[in-house]
Amino acid sequence: MAQLKNRYDFVLVFDVKDGNPNGDPDAGNLPRLDPETGQGLVTDVCLKRKVRNYVALTRANEPGYGIFIREKAILNNLIGGAYEKLGIEPEATAQDKKGSANKKKTDNSGENVDKAREQMCKDYFDVRTFGAVMSTGKNAGQVRGPVQLTFARSIEPIVTLEHSITRCAVATEEESKNQSGGNRTMGRKNTVPYGLYIAYGFVSPALAKQTGFSQEDLDVLFEALKNMFEHDHSAARGMMTVCKFIVFKHESELGNAHANKLFDLVKITNAKEDGSTPPRSFSDYVVSIQKDELPEGVEILEMV
Repeated sequence: MAQLKNRYDFVLVFDVKDGNPNGDPDAGNLPRLDPETGQGLVTDVCLKRKVRNYVALTRANEPGYGIFIREKAILNNLIGGAYEKLGIEPEATAQDKKGSANKKKTDNSGENVDKAREQMCKDYFDVRTFGAVMSTGKNAGQVRGPVQLTFARSIEPIVTLEHSITRCAVATEEESKNQSGGNRTMGRKNTVPYGLYIAYGFVSPALAKQTGFSQEDLDVLFEALKNMFEHDHSAARGMMTVCKFIVFKHESELGNAHANKLFDLVKITNAKEDGSTPPRSFSDYVVSIQKDELPEGVEILEMV
């Protein structure tokens, strides 16, 4: 696999129509928002989940593209699998020792932990991409991932709507009796009529060397970011689409410009200057890139 030799920063612009892009469990699963500005939010964890799901779907049988943080996974068992593959004994946990007075002194930063951490990076795409804490049981240490994402934030304040919905059935006979056979169940659904969101990402070659994140892995990541909503449709999320994916490629490993200055080159404005009607599609916005102000040593790649 080719070693990553360039720093990358990227801008991801996506929209949602009549859906809930990221519900907040602390607010009755309403769409997340900034209470001070009214702008919508989507967490980095939510975006990473969609990347993981895409990679798991498209590369399920390819060695090295397993997913560590996945639904119903028992993480300590997966960490133990790395030790089994290497044929070495894991460091005993406090629970294993049960407070025994004659327990052996262990070194959780020892050679075996380093070997297990390296094996986990080889086996799991999300570990070598986003990093992971793997010291929850059989210790494989911690990994700081070379790819980091910010929260996505809507360009303008969003409106969150609650809709009453009806199911023409009930779950139990007791419910049916209470309704005299009416058999109706009421529920709620939360949506955003329309929102355009922007998130930022960073790829560090220095950290990529530590985890084994390669140029091929970067290609898989970019493919996942472009297509992650295509295989994630649901009634709750409405219509979500990646509208723009702009990558800044640096000539050097350490970078040729500050990321924030590159991000400032991307301007998104509301095309309806009179504000007569609220935006309801991506075509209601104008995205421009000030390429004439691009610093030397930085290349723009428009992926979408």
